Amino acid sequence: MSSSLAISDLNRALRAPRVQQCFMVLLALLGVVLPCWYLNYNGLITPMVLGIIAGALADSDTNVKEKFKALVITLLCFSIAAFSIETLFSRPWLFSLGLGLSTIGFIMLGAMGKRYQPIAFASLLLAVYTMLDAGNSKTLWHLPAALLSGASLYGVIALIQRWCWPNIIVRFQMAKVFAALDQQFASKSELFYPLNNYDVRPLRLKNVRTNTQVVTALNSAKLALQQTLSPWGDLRSPNSRSDQEAERLLSLYFLAQDIHERISASHYLYHDLAKTFAFSDILFRFKRLLEQQAAVCHRIADCMREGESYVHGEESPKALEEVQKSLLHVRLQAQDDQQDAIEQLRFLYDNLAAIEQLLAQVSAPTPCGTIEERTLVEDEPVGLRNRSRLVWQHFSIESPLFRHGVRLAAALLAGYATIQLLNLERGYWILLTTLFVCQQSYSATRQRLRERITGTLLGLLAGLPLLLLVPTMEGQLVFVVISGVMFFYYRQQRYAIATFFITLLVLLCFNQLGQGFAVMLPRLFDTLMGCLLTVLAVNFVLPDWHINRLRPLMATTIAAHRDYLAHIIVQYRHGKKDSLAYRIARRDANRQDAELNTVLTNMLKEPSRHQLDNELCFRFMNLSNAMLSYISTIGAHRAQIDDAATHDWVAKAHRALHGQLSALSDALEGKENDFIQEREQFEKSLETWPQKTDNSDSQDSDVANLILRQLRLIHAILPEMYHLAEQLQPNALQVAKS
Repeated sequence: MSSSLAISDLNRALRAPRVQQCFMVLLALLGVVLPCWYLNYNGLITPMVLGIIAGALADSDTNVKEKFKALVITLLCFSIAAFSIETLFSRPWLFSLGLGLSTIGFIMLGAMGKRYQPIAFASLLLAVYTMLDAGNSKTLWHLPAALLSGASLYGVIALIQRWCWPNIIVRFQMAKVFAALDQQFASKSELFYPLNNYDVRPLRLKNVRTNTQVVTALNSAKLALQQTLSPWGDLRSPNSRSDQEAERLLSLYFLAQDIHERISASHYLYHDLAKTFAFSDILFRFKRLLEQQAAVCHRIADCMREGESYVHGEESPKALEEVQKSLLHVRLQAQDDQQDAIEQLRFLYDNLAAIEQLLAQVSAPTPCGTIEERTLVEDEPVGLRNRSRLVWQHFSIESPLFRHGVRLAAALLAGYATIQLLNLERGYWILLTTLFVCQQSYSATRQRLRERITGTLLGLLAGLPLLLLVPTMEGQLVFVVISGVMFFYYRQQRYAIATFFITLLVLLCFNQLGQGFAVMLPRLFDTLMGCLLTVLAVNFVLPDWHINRLRPLMATTIAAHRDYLAHIIVQYRHGKKDSLAYRIARRDANRQDAELNTVLTNMLKEPSRHQLDNELCFRFMNLSNAMLSYISTIGAHRAQIDDAATHDWVAKAHRALHGQLSALSDALEGKENDFIQEREQFEKSLETWPQKTDNSDSQDSDVANLILRQLRLIHAILPEMYHLAEQLQPNALQVAKS
C-alpha cells in the first residue's frame, strides 16, 4: 500500500508544470556545461548559464505557435538589451539615459498582455547580466552572443516540451480550481452548526478568502485555456487527441463555474437556521453532505494532477439521500413557525442536488451546445495596433504600471550612480537586487526584501565552505546545475530558498573565472544597498498606496453586483441560458469581489498612515461578499417564470433595488445620490407583492418567493453599507482621527 502511494506521489510530482520546467532547465544546463567542459570553453559557461536563467524566466504557458512567436520577441528584446549595454557601457551619461528609458519601455511592454510581462522582466535581467561582465568582453558581440545562445537553447527545449505535452498546464490549472473548490465546500460546511450562540463573522471572513482563491484559480484556468485553444496553424490536425482533450477541459471549466456559482449561494441567514433547528440533526446532515462533496472535489483534483480518469463514488449520493429523508421527516414534524425555514432548506437541498449532478458529470463532461456558450471572452487586446494603443493608454501618472516603471527606473539609476560615485568594481549586483526586489506593490516588495536578504546571507555562508570542500571545476559545475534547477523549483513557492540557490549558482559561475571568493563580500554589500534603494523608491517615488484604490474599487464592486443581478432577473423572463453576456457579468462580479479582498489585505501590510479604518473596511468587504452570495442564490435557481403578472412584480422589485445599488455605488464615488428615496421605492414595491393562491402556478409562486426573500436580504444590508460608505469618506475619516 505504501509503495503504491509513493509511486502515485512520484507520478503526480513528475507531471507538475514546475517539475517539468526544472527538467527543461536541467537539459539546457547540461547542454551548456558538458560541451563547454569537454571542449575547454570555460569562459562561455557563465554567460550561457545566465542566458538560460533569463530565457527560462521569460517563458510563458502558451501553445506551440504562440510560444514560437514569444521566443522570437524574447530574443529580439534580449538582443536590444545586450547590444545596447555593450555599446553604451563606456559612456556613463548615455548609459544612464538608456538605462532609465529602457527600464520604463520594457515595463510598459507588459501592458500588451500577461505573456509579455515575463519577457519585459527577463530583458531587464539580461541587461544587468550583461553589465556584470561587460568590462571583460573582448568584442561587441562576444558576450551578447553567449547570453542569447543560452536563452535560445532553453527556448527550443521549451518548444519541444509544449509540442509533446500541449495540455499539461491546463490540466494542472483545472486541478487547482477543484482544489480551491474543495476548500470552499469545507469552509461552507462549517456554517451548519445547530448552535444558538456562535460567532459567524470569522467563518464569513474565511468564506471570503476561499471564494477569492476559487476566483483566482478560475481566472488562471481561463487564461491557460485561451492560450491552449488558440489556433495551431498547420502544426496539428484540428481533430487531434490533444485538441479533444482541450475541448474536454473547456467543458470542465464551464462546469466548475456552475459549481462555484451554486456553492457561493446563501439561501438564508445561517445563524437563524441554527436557532430554528437547534434540536434537530438536519443541519449536521447538510454539513456532512458538504464535506463529502468537498472530498469529491479533492479526488477530482488528484486525478487531474495524476492524469487519471475520475470515477464518481457513492459516498456523496448516499449523503444526499440521507438529507432528503431527513428533510422529509423534519417537514412532517415541523411547527407553523418553522415553515419558512424548511422552505429554504428545500431550496438548499435542490441546490446541493444540482451540485451533485454536476460533480457526477466530471467523468464525462457534456460539451457546450452553441458557439456562444463555449466562447471565452478575450481579456487582452488582439492585434499589434490594439496592443500598441493599450500601451499608449498606460502612459499616464494614474497607471500603476507606469508608476512602477518610473519607480524601478529611479531605483536602478540611483544604483548606477552609487556604482559610479563609489567606484565599485562589481557593483552591478546592486541593480540585480533592485530588479528582483522592487515589485509593483509595497506589500510584495516588503516580502521580497526579507526573503532576498535571508537567501543571500544563507547562500554566502554556504558558498564559502562549498568552494573550499569542492575545489575542482567538475565538482563545482555539478553544483551549478543543481543550483539552477533548484532555483526554478522554489522560485514561485519559497523565494528565500530560491535566492539561496541562485546565490550559490552565481558564486560558482564566477569562480570559474577566478572570482569566486572575490565576489562574496561585495555581493552582500550590493544586496543590502539594492534593498535600501528599493525601500526609498517604493516609499517616495510615485508610491502606489492601496488606500487610493479602495473606495473606487468598492464602487465598481457594487456596480458589478448590480449588473450581475440584472442579467439574472432577465433570465427569469426568457429562461435559463449560460450566454456569454451572463457569464461575463457573473465573472466580473466575482472578480471584483476577490480583488476587493486582495487590495484590502495588501493595504493592511502598508504603513498605518496609508490605511483606512480596518474594521470598517472588513465589515464592508464581508457585506459585499454576503450580497454576492445572495445574488448567486438567485442565479443558481434560474428558471423561466411563465406567469406574466408574477414576473412583472419581480421586475418591479428588482428595479427598485437596482436603484439602491446604483445610489450606493455613486455614494462610494462621492457623487450625489438618492439612496433614501430609492429605499422607500423598494419598500413600496413590496406592498403589491402577490401572495400565493390556489389559482396561481405553484412553481412560479415558489420561485418568485425565493427571489423576494433574496432581494429582501440584499435590501436589509444596504443601509449599513451606505453608512459605511459615508464613514469611509476622506473628510469623515479626518474628523474621526482628529
